[in-house]
Amino acid sequence: MLKQKIQFNTSKLAIVVYGVLIGFLTGVVVSLFRLSIEKILAGFQALYLAVGRGDVFLLMIIILLNIGCLAVAAWLLKQNPHISGSGIPQVEGVLTGEITDNWWATLWRKFTAGILAIGSGLMLGREGPSIQLGAAIGQGVAQYRHLSHNKAKSLIASGAAAGLSAAFNAPLAGVMFVLEEIYHSISPFVWVGAVTGATVSDFVSTVMFGQTPVLAVGQLTVFPVKLYGLLLLFGLILGLFGYVYQRVLLASLSLYDKLALPKPLYGIIPFVLVIPIGLMWPHILGGGNGLILSLNNTPTSVKMLGLLLMVRFVFSMVSYGSGLPGGIFLPILTLGALSGTLIANVFVTLNLMPTTYILNFVVIGMAGYFACIGKAPFTAIILVFEMVGSVTHILPLAFVSLVAYLVVDLLNGAPIYESLLARLLQHNQPTTASLAMTTLEIPVLAGSMMEDQPIRDLNLLPNSLITLVKRSDNILIPKGDLVLRAGDIIYLRTSQDAVQAAKEQLLATAEV
Repeated sequence: MLKQKIQFNTSKLAIVVYGVLIGFLTGVVVSLFRLSIEKILAGFQALYLAVGRGDVFLLMIIILLNIGCLAVAAWLLKQNPHISGSGIPQVEGVLTGEITDNWWATLWRKFTAGILAIGSGLMLGREGPSIQLGAAIGQGVAQYRHLSHNKAKSLIASGAAAGLSAAFNAPLAGVMFVLEEIYHSISPFVWVGAVTGATVSDFVSTVMFGQTPVLAVGQLTVFPVKLYGLLLLFGLILGLFGYVYQRVLLASLSLYDKLALPKPLYGIIPFVLVIPIGLMWPHILGGGNGLILSLNNTPTSVKMLGLLLMVRFVFSMVSYGSGLPGGIFLPILTLGALSGTLIANVFVTLNLMPTTYILNFVVIGMAGYFACIGKAPFTAIILVFEMVGSVTHILPLAFVSLVAYLVVDLLNGAPIYESLLARLLQHNQPTTASLAMTTLEIPVLAGSMMEDQPIRDLNLLPNSLITLVKRSDNILIPKGDLVLRAGDIIYLRTSQDAVQAAKEQLLATAEV
C-alpha cells in the first residue's frame, strides 16, 4: 500500500499567530484605556455632585482640571494631528495608503489624549479611539516584522477588530465593522486575522471587566407582530434623525474651521460648556453607556426626554467638531436609545401600545440610529445583540434598521466615516507622497459595474493597472479576457491621489 505524504496548508497559520499577538496586546491596551476613562469620569461626576450639594470650592478644582486636560490634549494634537476625532477615518486612510502615520506616536498620544477628553465628561465615545489603538498595534507588529504593505493591511484590520471587540466586549461586531465599514472586503486573510484578534482581545477584556454585557438593560418582552406598524413609523423617524445627524456633524466641523483659533485649541469650547452641563446633569456626561442603562429604571417625562435628547445631540456635535480625540459610535447609540425612549413614551401617551414595550424601543433605537448614520446595518444589528445580550429583539431590530437605512439612502446620505475620511483628505495639504503608487484590494460586489465584465472592458483611471485577481484560494492572471465574478478580489495599482476616485468607480452599482 502506497503511503501518501500529508501536505499541510500553513497559508493562514501566520495570520492566526499574528492575530493572537495583536489581540492580546490590543486587549490589554484598550482595557486599560477603558478602565482609565471609567475611573476618571466617575471622579468628575462625583466632583459635580459635590458642588451641587453646596461644596462650591470644588468648582475651582473642576475648572483647573479642565484647563489641565485641555492643555495636555491640545499639546498632543499639535504634535500629531492624526489623533483627532474618532480615528476610524485615519485607519481607513492608512489601509488605502492615503495617510502615512507613525504607529507609536499615534498609540501613546491617542491613549493619553483620549482618556483626558472622554474621562473629563465630553460626549465622546471610546470605541473609535480603541479601533485606532488596535490598528496602531497591528501596524507596529507589521513594521517590526518588516512585512509588505499588503500583508500589513491584514494586521491593521486585525488590530481594528480587536479594538472594537475590547471596547464593547463584542467580537462579532468588531469583525463585521472591519469588513463592512473599514476594509470593505471579505478577504479570507483579513477575516481570519480579524476573528482571531477580536476573540483574543475579547477574552482579555472579559477577564478585566467580567462577563456581563456592556449594555445589559434587562429582559426584553417579545414584541407583537400586530404592532409592527409602529416600528415602521419608528424606522422612518430614525432615518430622518440620522440624516440630520450626518448633515449637522459635518457642518459642525466646518463651523469650527471658521474660528480664529489654532486647531488644537478648538477644545476650549467643549471644555467650557461641559461645566454647566455637569452641574445640572452629571449623570449624562461621557459616552453615554451609563445613561442608556438608567433609561429602564428612571421614570422620565416626555418633555425631559426631549430636553436630554437635544442636549446630548448638540453637545455631541460640539465635542466631536472640536477635533478632540474621541468617537461618535457610543454617542450615536445613546442618541438612538434616547430617541427610542422618547418615541415609545409618545406612543404610550397616545394609547398605541403598553409601557411594557418601551425597553424594546430603547434597544431597537440604538441599532436603527447607528445603521442609518454609519450605513452599516449588519454591524449595528450584531453590535446591539452582543452588547445587550438578548436574542428576542433580532427581528424588530433588523426591520427598523433596514427602514432607517433606506430613508438615509433615499436622501443620498453617505456613510459617515467615508464622509469624514473624504473631508480629512481634502484638508490635508498635497505633498509629493500623493504622487506615489499604492495597491488597493477591491472586492467585486454583486450588482457592481465589475461583475461579469472582462477586464479589458473596465474603463480604469489613468495610471491604474489590475495586477492580480484572487478567486477563493486561487490566484488568476489578470488577462484582458478574464471575466470577473462576484466574490473576486482585484488588486489595483494606482497613484495615491487617485485612490478615492478608483474605489468609487469600481464599486459603483451597475446601471439597470
